[in-house]
Amino acid sequence: MHFSEPLRLQSGASLSDYALMIETYGTLNADKSNAVLVCHALNASHHVAGVYADQPKNTGWWNNMVGPGKPLDTDKFFVIGVNNLGSCFGSTGPMHTNPATGKPYGADFPVVTVEDWVHAQARVADALGIGQFACVMGGSLGGMQALAWSILYPQRLRHCMVIASTPKLSAQNIAFNDVARQAILSDPDFHGGHFYEHGVVPRRGLRVARMIGHITYLSNDDMAEKFGRKLRNAADKDAYNFDFGVDFEIESYLRYQGDKFSEYFDANTYLLITKALDYFDPARPFDGDLAAALAATRAQFLVASFTTDWRFAPERSREIVQALVANRRQVSYAEIDAPHGHDAFLLEDPRYHNFIRAYYERIAKEFA
Repeated sequence: MHFSEPLRLQSGASLSDYALMIETYGTLNADKSNAVLVCHALNASHHVAGVYADQPKNTGWWNNMVGPGKPLDTDKFFVIGVNNLGSCFGSTGPMHTNPATGKPYGADFPVVTVEDWVHAQARVADALGIGQFACVMGGSLGGMQALAWSILYPQRLRHCMVIASTPKLSAQNIAFNDVARQAILSDPDFHGGHFYEHGVVPRRGLRVARMIGHITYLSNDDMAEKFGRKLRNAADKDAYNFDFGVDFEIESYLRYQGDKFSEYFDANTYLLITKALDYFDPARPFDGDLAAALAATRAQFLVASFTTDWRFAPERSREIVQALVANRRQVSYAEIDAPHGHDAFLLEDPRYHNFIRAYYERIAKEFA
């Protein structure tokens, strides 16, 4: 979708003549009451579910959640995925041409926030004639967007699902993000963000950034079960290389993840999205009072967390629940005992999926 009306950003900058990539699933009903917006996390996109005919291996990032007969049933709901501004999967971002210079934006692309993304998503809803979503949902950074929707557009969603998320990042989380950014910024191939003009990619920085991030998505127990201290050379279990190469399976796994990430993700996008994570704090204008920040909300809420998620710990989800209860909002909360850390929200845990399924079945009765 192309938009010509300038979008004023929280930073004071504005974007005009920008595009957003979207993907939809299911059928919008006559009164447009069955629409669900799914907000994506850091390295995901508009491609929420299913596969493309010409790319059968390119499966949507939440394919186990969204589709016919799945917890978010596309036989009942019309589901929308939007690739956020600044991303590298089709929506206007650093890789696109800056109309002011005729060159790629690179580091000149303006910093965007969660709130900016929500305002852009609202324009997508306007273009589709959707005045109110049945639900806005997301996990991790997507959960922040869902929460922001409930604050910025309280009349435009009936339900809000915030999964494995947080009302703001901890100092530790900001620290992890900055170390990852520094890995990119210090890569000689970064060229101040204008590496496109040099025909290079700061792969070394991207690899390290992804490795740092990936460690925080897994739990200690999950790592121990999958890898432990297993050596890469299983045929000679007692042999170390006695160098700085790859000895352990966990090292091999992280390097593989880093290499893969550096092939498809944009370095400037990584910087932008991690900064959006850092800046999100809806309670800040209210002197840190989250209940006051959520006072204008009107939606009913589902909040879910996972016991081994130390990146966005259950305590952060409970903060959201307590603030909602203080405002007498209807809220369903589940704390799932799962071993997989932060990544659990992307996996197919029966208890978690049954919780989401039951909630959507309840929503479906509103327009049946």
